[in-house]
Amino acid sequence: MKIVVLDGSTLNPGDNPWTGLEQLGELIVHERTEPERLLERCEGADVLVTNKVPLRRETLEQLPQLKFITVTATGFDCVDGEAARERQISVANVPVYGTDSVAQHIFALLLHILHRVDVHDEAVQAGEWAERANFSFWKVPLTELSGKTLGIIGFGRIGREVGNLGHAFGMHVMAASRRRQDPPSYSPFEWADLDVLVEQADVISLNCPLTSDTQGLVNREFLSRCKPSAILINASRGALIAEADLANALKSKQLAAAGVDVVSSEPIQADNPLLGVDNCFITPHLAWATLEARRRLMQVTVDNVAAFIAGEAQNVVN
Repeated sequence: MKIVVLDGSTLNPGDNPWTGLEQLGELIVHERTEPERLLERCEGADVLVTNKVPLRRETLEQLPQLKFITVTATGFDCVDGEAARERQISVANVPVYGTDSVAQHIFALLLHILHRVDVHDEAVQAGEWAERANFSFWKVPLTELSGKTLGIIGFGRIGREVGNLGHAFGMHVMAASRRRQDPPSYSPFEWADLDVLVEQADVISLNCPLTSDTQGLVNREFLSRCKPSAILINASRGALIAEADLANALKSKQLAAAGVDVVSSEPIQADNPLLGVDNCFITPHLAWATLEARRRLMQVTVDNVAAFIAGEAQNVVN
């Protein structure tokens, strides 16, 4: 059984070894794979492991030996599932691994915006505190979450955990979701139409998948209905946001601030309109990447391959 990992450096930059896969067959791990080298690296593989390297129809049609693809992520749009199914290639994903980590990072972005620890640390390190007459000072307005309204767009596993954290901070939680099932037990909580949520929320967290209906969801019209004091957080998919519209809204103070862990084209392009906007805070798609989450991701990936070899494929998405 030949197992080829196409872009292993993200999941294992050195602290999360591939030991489990090594025990299942002949393992070849590539840190990353450029498009021009994709086919040669896939040839002869029984199993491919990919995170973001795309496996499209034209590639799959040239891989007669390939039997199984496992994606080291929850999203599996990098694989042409229909083309794989036609060739009887099973495709699996890792449906649950980073819920707590992503929800935690959403609040890391939010709390950074509310307290600007970096600004105050820089001031202290520069000697500003030592020069002050008072025992305390702050350089930006400080905001408390308790009593504020948290609007969550998309109420799957991560959205629900964001709601749990918001409730723990004393926030009023609203959720807009296509499926209004199993409301959480805490209070206050309410289901809300998107229009109502946008107008009432003090914090808006995007936790919905990227579809034809949600692409560009956050656009000029959406932002025009937000409170000027509102904060937008996106740790889902970059293309949910029309980035030029968000940049304009932030520059014009139509929106107070934004924190994004994802952008429309990754790695971020030098001409991305969100770069250089003072009240926009950007992290490099790392919400999922705690060591604990990556270890869970590795284990389920190993389990996916082992289950396939045993004839009992799991987490199949096609």
